[in-house]
Amino acid sequence: MKYIDEFRDGELARGLAAAIERAARARREYRFMEFCGGHTHAIARYGVSDLLPPGVRMIHGPGCPVCVLPIGRIDMAIRLALEAGVILCSYGDPLRVPASHGQSLLRAKATLGRPGSTGGEIRMVYSCADALTVAQQQPARQVVFFAIGFETTTPPTAVVIKQAQALGLRNFSVLCCHVLTPSAIASILESPEVRQWGSVPLDGFVGPAHVSTIIGTRPYEFFAEEYRKPVVIAGFEPLDVLQAILMLIEQVNAGRACVENQFRRAVTREGNLKAQQVVAEVFELRRSFAWRGLGELPYSALRIRSNFAEFDAERRFSIDYQAVPDHPACECGAILRGVKRPAECRIFGSVCTPENPIGSCMVSAEGACAAHYSYGRLSGQSLSQPRESAVSR
Repeated sequence: MKYIDEFRDGELARGLAAAIERAARARREYRFMEFCGGHTHAIARYGVSDLLPPGVRMIHGPGCPVCVLPIGRIDMAIRLALEAGVILCSYGDPLRVPASHGQSLLRAKATLGRPGSTGGEIRMVYSCADALTVAQQQPARQVVFFAIGFETTTPPTAVVIKQAQALGLRNFSVLCCHVLTPSAIASILESPEVRQWGSVPLDGFVGPAHVSTIIGTRPYEFFAEEYRKPVVIAGFEPLDVLQAILMLIEQVNAGRACVENQFRRAVTREGNLKAQQVVAEVFELRRSFAWRGLGELPYSALRIRSNFAEFDAERRFSIDYQAVPDHPACECGAILRGVKRPAECRIFGSVCTPENPIGSCMVSAEGACAAHYSYGRLSGQSLSQPRESAVSR
């Protein structure tokens, strides 16, 4: 497909790999974090790690919105369906995330409709607009959209809330779990555990693509200036990622730390101003929000403003968040912080698989564990030992 195949060209990939080999200094180790799960998926799928010299290591970050959602937030959604009797509408991936007591939205869905149940439903939708349509079609039922995601999916949620208000719908609300990328990056850079592995610090970030189409490159400038860490915004194709790695190495070698935009075909410095405006109109910052693996982060998520309070499911149903610890055998938290690889989890690929996920990182296609499992990256050695790369074939 034009404009896709060009970014998967094997010959160009080999050329970029050779340039990275030349640029990477001998006896110098480079550690770059790809924040977004889309990049993790591309690296695993196309064998990007296999094209890198031994001194260049990619570290997975917390950029999977399904993965960073804590168990307590899934429990809130389940309670709305089981106890409040609402029609809960959700994207597909959150349905499979394990919650408390062996529960999940998918398992809860199987219990609804039985004798004695509240009459609630759980439905998978492809967009928040689908949930709004359900509310219009079911005026006698309360419909709640389970809104998750980073800045990419926040504008559509804001739009449907405004539409619901304009339509005068009294049976539609949103359980808002939208989180913010810059706050997660700040948490990583402030954490001693994450900032340094032995004597090798984190050298820079491959910045998210889709998020940056909304917020632009400007928000990352603080990290480059304050923490002296280069950031390169990159697309999701393998050549995008390889070029971003080369750009990061060149910055590190030159002692520079700035924000560069590899994904110029879609991202600008200012971002999508209209999308930012509608988000600011509907949402405001939460004082604190719990992230899986990162803990409570200040001003790291959004809540619905008071002038749209009637569409806030947390207020409408007086439902509170309750913290729940992760499964004791699951290493999702450490993987999301970048301090462990999927293969270093003792249940990865055995007890925990995509068919039987124990942690959220094995659920979403953007999750690091799911990406490594799906593309055969089942051991730590496979990430560093040379082998044929899919993109180079």
